[in-house]
Amino acid sequence: MPDLINSLDQVIERINAFNASTNKRIIIGIVGKPGAGKSTLTEHILSNLPKGVATIVPMDGYHLSNSQLARLGLADRKGAPNTFDSEGYVNLLRRLRNDIDKDVYFPVFHREIEESYAADGVVLAKTKIVLTEGNYLLLNEMGWQGVAEELDEIWYVNIDDDLRLDRLTKRHQKFGKDADAAYAWARGTDEVNAKIVEATASKADYIINL
Repeated sequence: MPDLINSLDQVIERINAFNASTNKRIIIGIVGKPGAGKSTLTEHILSNLPKGVATIVPMDGYHLSNSQLARLGLADRKGAPNTFDSEGYVNLLRRLRNDIDKDVYFPVFHREIEESYAADGVVLAKTKIVLTEGNYLLLNEMGWQGVAEELDEIWYVNIDDDLRLDRLTKRHQKFGKDADAAYAWARGTDEVNAKIVEATASKADYIINL
Protein backbone atom coordinates (compact mmCIF):
# COMPACT_ATOMS: atom_id res chain seq x y z
CA MET A 1 0.00 0.00 0.00
CA PRO A 2 1.18 3.56 -0.67
CA ASP A 3 2.47 5.65 2.24
CA LEU A 4 0.44 8.72 3.22
CA ILE A 5 1.37 12.41 3.10
CA ASN A 6 -1.18 14.55 4.90
CA SER A 7 0.03 18.13 4.48
CA LEU A 8 1.80 20.43 2.06
CA ASP A 9 4.62 20.79 4.59
CA GLN A 10 5.17 17.04 4.44
CA VAL A 11 5.26 17.23 0.64
CA ILE A 12 8.12 19.73 0.78
CA GLU A 13 9.91 17.69 3.45
CA ARG A 14 9.71 14.59 1.28
CA ILE A 15 11.03 16.27 -1.85
CA ASN A 16 13.87 17.98 0.05
CA ALA A 17 14.88 14.68 1.64
CA PHE A 18 14.81 12.94 -1.75
CA ASN A 19 16.80 15.73 -3.36
CA ALA A 20 19.45 15.56 -0.64
CA SER A 21 19.82 11.80 -1.03
CA THR A 22 21.12 11.78 -4.61
CA ASN A 23 23.13 13.80 -7.10
CA LYS A 24 21.13 12.44 -10.02
CA ARG A 25 18.18 14.13 -11.71
CA ILE A 26 14.92 13.24 -9.96
CA ILE A 27 11.69 12.76 -11.91
CA ILE A 28 8.54 12.69 -9.79
CA GLY A 29 5.13 11.92 -11.24
CA ILE A 30 2.04 13.52 -9.75
CA VAL A 31 -1.20 11.80 -10.69
CA GLY A 32 -4.84 12.32 -9.78
CA LYS A 33 -8.36 12.62 -11.10
CA PRO A 34 -9.36 15.59 -13.29
CA GLY A 35 -9.63 18.62 -11.01
CA ALA A 36 -7.79 17.00 -8.08
CA GLY A 37 -5.30 19.86 -7.79
CA LYS A 38 -2.23 18.36 -9.48
CA SER A 39 -1.16 21.63 -11.08
CA THR A 40 -1.77 23.55 -7.84
CA LEU A 41 0.42 21.08 -5.96
CA THR A 42 3.27 21.25 -8.48
CA GLU A 43 3.17 25.05 -8.42
CA HIS A 44 3.31 24.96 -4.60
CA ILE A 45 6.36 22.69 -4.71
CA LEU A 46 8.06 24.91 -7.28
CA SER A 47 7.47 28.04 -5.18
CA ASN A 48 9.05 26.35 -2.14
CA LEU A 49 12.25 25.24 -3.86
CA PRO A 50 15.25 27.38 -4.81
CA LYS A 51 14.80 29.04 -8.19
CA GLY A 52 15.99 26.90 -11.08
CA VAL A 53 16.12 23.62 -9.16
CA ALA A 54 12.85 22.22 -10.51
CA THR A 55 10.74 22.36 -13.67
CA ILE A 56 7.11 21.32 -14.22
CA VAL A 57 6.37 19.13 -17.26
CA PRO A 58 2.61 18.52 -17.69
CA MET A 59 1.42 15.38 -19.47
CA ASP A 60 -1.31 17.48 -21.10
CA GLY A 61 1.04 18.75 -23.79
CA TYR A 62 0.55 15.37 -25.45
CA HIS A 63 -3.18 15.83 -26.06
CA LEU A 64 -3.98 14.89 -29.65
CA SER A 65 -4.99 17.98 -31.61
CA ASN A 66 -8.65 18.75 -32.17
CA SER A 67 -8.26 17.90 -35.86
CA GLN A 68 -6.81 14.48 -35.02
CA LEU A 69 -9.58 13.82 -32.49
CA ALA A 70 -12.16 14.69 -35.15
CA ARG A 71 -10.45 12.36 -37.63
CA LEU A 72 -10.55 9.54 -35.09
CA GLY A 73 -14.12 10.25 -33.99
CA LEU A 74 -12.95 11.01 -30.43
CA ALA A 75 -13.82 14.69 -30.07
CA ASP A 76 -16.42 13.94 -27.40
CA ARG A 77 -13.89 11.86 -25.43
CA LYS A 78 -11.11 14.44 -25.20
CA GLY A 79 -9.08 13.70 -22.09
CA ALA A 80 -9.60 9.93 -22.23
CA PRO A 81 -6.46 7.72 -22.18
CA ASN A 82 -6.60 7.08 -25.94
CA THR A 83 -6.77 10.81 -26.81
CA PHE A 84 -3.09 11.44 -26.03
CA ASP A 85 0.19 10.61 -27.73
CA SER A 86 1.20 8.38 -24.81
CA GLU A 87 4.28 7.00 -26.57
CA GLY A 88 5.48 10.52 -27.32
CA TYR A 89 5.17 11.34 -23.63
CA VAL A 90 7.12 8.22 -22.64
CA ASN A 91 9.86 9.18 -25.10
CA LEU A 92 10.05 12.64 -23.52
CA LEU A 93 10.46 11.14 -20.05
CA ARG A 94 13.18 8.84 -21.38
CA ARG A 95 15.03 11.84 -22.80
CA LEU A 96 14.69 13.68 -19.50
CA ARG A 97 16.17 10.65 -17.78
CA ASN A 98 19.07 10.15 -20.18
CA ASP A 99 19.86 13.46 -21.92
CA ILE A 100 20.91 15.35 -18.79
CA ASP A 101 23.68 17.28 -20.55
CA LYS A 102 21.36 19.14 -22.93
CA ASP A 103 18.20 21.23 -22.86
CA VAL A 104 15.03 19.23 -23.67
CA TYR A 105 11.96 20.93 -25.13
CA PHE A 106 8.38 19.75 -24.65
CA PRO A 107 4.86 20.71 -25.85
CA VAL A 108 2.53 22.72 -23.59
CA PHE A 109 -1.27 22.51 -23.65
CA HIS A 110 -3.16 25.82 -23.57
CA ARG A 111 -6.71 25.54 -22.24
CA GLU A 112 -7.78 28.85 -23.73
CA ILE A 113 -7.44 27.36 -27.22
CA GLU A 114 -7.69 23.64 -26.30
CA GLU A 115 -4.50 22.91 -28.25
CA SER A 116 -0.78 22.38 -27.57
CA TYR A 117 2.18 24.47 -28.74
CA ALA A 118 5.16 22.36 -29.76
CA ALA A 119 8.47 23.02 -27.93
CA ASP A 120 6.80 25.65 -25.76
CA GLY A 121 8.46 24.43 -22.55
CA VAL A 122 12.04 23.50 -21.75
CA VAL A 123 13.88 21.48 -19.12
CA LEU A 124 17.36 22.98 -18.88
CA ALA A 125 20.38 20.71 -18.62
CA LYS A 126 21.08 21.99 -15.09
CA THR A 127 17.59 21.11 -13.80
CA LYS A 128 17.79 18.73 -10.82
CA ILE A 129 14.10 17.97 -10.23
CA VAL A 130 11.39 17.37 -12.84
CA LEU A 131 7.76 17.32 -11.69
CA THR A 132 5.51 15.75 -14.28
CA GLU A 133 1.76 15.70 -13.66
CA GLY A 134 -1.20 14.09 -15.36
CA ASN A 135 -4.03 11.59 -15.12
CA TYR A 136 -2.60 8.38 -16.52
CA LEU A 137 0.91 8.00 -15.14
CA LEU A 138 -0.02 4.71 -13.45
CA LEU A 139 -2.13 3.25 -16.26
CA ASN A 140 -0.86 -0.06 -17.59
CA GLU A 141 -2.30 -0.03 -21.12
CA MET A 142 -2.62 2.04 -24.32
CA GLY A 143 1.05 3.02 -24.29
CA TRP A 144 1.02 4.44 -20.75
CA GLN A 145 2.70 1.34 -19.30
CA GLY A 146 6.13 2.77 -20.12
CA VAL A 147 5.65 5.85 -17.94
CA ALA A 148 6.23 4.43 -14.45
CA GLU A 149 9.65 2.95 -15.23
CA GLU A 150 10.95 6.41 -16.17
CA LEU A 151 9.83 7.96 -12.86
CA ASP A 152 11.61 7.81 -9.50
CA GLU A 153 8.41 8.15 -7.50
CA ILE A 154 4.72 8.61 -8.25
CA TRP A 155 2.40 10.53 -5.92
CA TYR A 156 -1.38 10.24 -6.10
CA VAL A 157 -3.33 13.37 -5.15
CA ASN A 158 -6.49 12.58 -3.20
CA ILE A 159 -9.22 15.18 -2.60
CA ASP A 160 -12.89 15.31 -1.66
CA ASP A 161 -14.90 14.52 -4.80
CA ASP A 162 -17.55 17.20 -4.24
CA LEU A 163 -14.87 19.88 -4.01
CA ARG A 164 -13.06 18.42 -7.02
CA LEU A 165 -16.18 18.41 -9.20
CA ASP A 166 -17.03 21.96 -8.18
CA ARG A 167 -13.52 23.13 -9.11
CA LEU A 168 -13.63 21.22 -12.37
CA THR A 169 -16.99 22.70 -13.37
CA LYS A 170 -15.75 26.22 -12.66
CA ARG A 171 -12.59 25.56 -14.68
CA HIS A 172 -14.62 24.47 -17.69
CA GLN A 173 -16.71 27.65 -17.40
CA LYS A 174 -13.57 29.77 -17.15
CA PHE A 175 -12.34 28.37 -20.44
CA GLY A 176 -15.52 28.83 -22.44
CA LYS A 177 -18.22 26.28 -21.62
CA ASP A 178 -21.59 27.58 -20.45
CA ALA A 179 -22.81 26.50 -17.00
CA ASP A 180 -24.87 23.54 -18.20
CA ALA A 181 -22.18 22.24 -20.55
CA ALA A 182 -19.49 22.62 -17.88
CA TYR A 183 -21.57 20.71 -15.34
CA ALA A 184 -22.36 17.94 -17.84
CA TRP A 185 -18.76 17.53 -19.04
CA ALA A 186 -17.35 17.41 -15.48
CA ARG A 187 -19.82 14.72 -14.46
CA GLY A 188 -19.82 12.90 -17.78
CA THR A 189 -16.64 12.60 -19.85
CA ASP A 190 -14.38 13.76 -17.01
CA GLU A 191 -15.95 11.41 -14.49
CA VAL A 192 -15.48 8.40 -16.76
CA ASN A 193 -11.80 9.30 -16.90
CA ALA A 194 -11.71 9.90 -13.13
CA LYS A 195 -12.83 6.32 -12.48
CA ILE A 196 -9.96 5.04 -14.64
CA VAL A 197 -7.48 7.16 -12.68
CA GLU A 198 -8.93 6.14 -9.30
CA ALA A 199 -8.41 2.46 -10.13
CA THR A 200 -4.64 3.04 -10.41
CA ALA A 201 -4.17 4.76 -7.03
CA SER A 202 -2.94 1.66 -5.18
CA LYS A 203 0.15 1.54 -7.42
CA ALA A 204 1.41 4.96 -6.28
CA ASP A 205 4.36 5.37 -3.91
CA TYR A 206 2.54 8.01 -1.86
CA ILE A 207 -1.05 9.17 -1.42
CA ILE A 208 -1.22 12.92 -0.81
CA ASN A 209 -4.37 13.92 1.05
CA LEU A 210 -5.32 17.53 0.31
